[in-house]
Amino acid sequence: MIISRSPLRISLGGGGTDLESYYSKRGGFLVSAAIDKFIYIGIHRIFPDGFIIKYSKFENTKDVDSIKHPIIREVLKKYYPDGSNIEITSFADIPAGTGLGSSGSFTTALINGISYMSCTRFTPDQLAEKACEIEIDILKEPIGKQDQYISSWGGIREFTFKKDGKVTNKVLYEDEDDYIDLKNNLVLVYTGKTRRASSILLEQKEKSEINHDAMIKNLDKVKAMGKEFSLLLRKKDFGNYGKLLHEHWLLKKERSEAMSNSKIDDLYEFGLSNGSNGGKIIGAGGGGFILFQCDHSNTLRRRFLEQGIRVIDFNFVNSGTEIINV
Repeated sequence: MIISRSPLRISLGGGGTDLESYYSKRGGFLVSAAIDKFIYIGIHRIFPDGFIIKYSKFENTKDVDSIKHPIIREVLKKYYPDGSNIEITSFADIPAGTGLGSSGSFTTALINGISYMSCTRFTPDQLAEKACEIEIDILKEPIGKQDQYISSWGGIREFTFKKDGKVTNKVLYEDEDDYIDLKNNLVLVYTGKTRRASSILLEQKEKSEINHDAMIKNLDKVKAMGKEFSLLLRKKDFGNYGKLLHEHWLLKKERSEAMSNSKIDDLYEFGLSNGSNGGKIIGAGGGGFILFQCDHSNTLRRRFLEQGIRVIDFNFVNSGTEIINV
């Protein structure tokens, strides 16, 4: 059995500027980090003809076009066009719809595993672009490129999205001690709710495409913040990084009424009143996880746990999408 693994991610600042509707006009910039929560894709050749697909649902079909899971169907059509006799099973450390880039991780892991079967290898940039092609070009999801790129590369990186669609990146931290220093300043809290990112991002996409003045100005500010986030993180000025996160969150909430709700607002205010300098929803918003920066993160973590709020422990990882078993 081939097992392909791809990390989930947390966006550290500048998210939203990776959508084509914005970066094709203004260019985008953000900081993102891969964490030790993964999507696993198991691929196994089977004796009978057809496809056995196992995820949150079960599918058994002889026809690739009848596969209901859209990403699996389109990846097989493009990268396994004449194949059959295959079983695909997916596993996840954290479920989809929580803002940690699961669909991008799923797609890179699947393409990586399927291509491995045919002895084809892709660079991280190639893998990311192929995943973007499946999700954005073929399936027409109104999403950005961040998730596919950080899952393919791993690490903590700055990404620049150029107007022509090209993406470049630089490593923010290379030393494991730097990873630990940043991680010890962060607390990741689950809101208890999942959601579909596309339903929230569609509003941003449509407004950006028509040059909606308020949306473009909002994203211009977010991009500038992304570069400031990078400088603060490089200097390890974590306190001011947290304060800027708060400003970032206020801007995110302006982009859509669906970005927050009363529960999210209550959790956020609880974090601020218990020592956090600031935070923001990870991903498109509406649910998933809130990332807080706090000078005394263990104290904040304990306060949330005392309230019965789920806190997720994590570490940053250098590795991107990879084959871990053959």
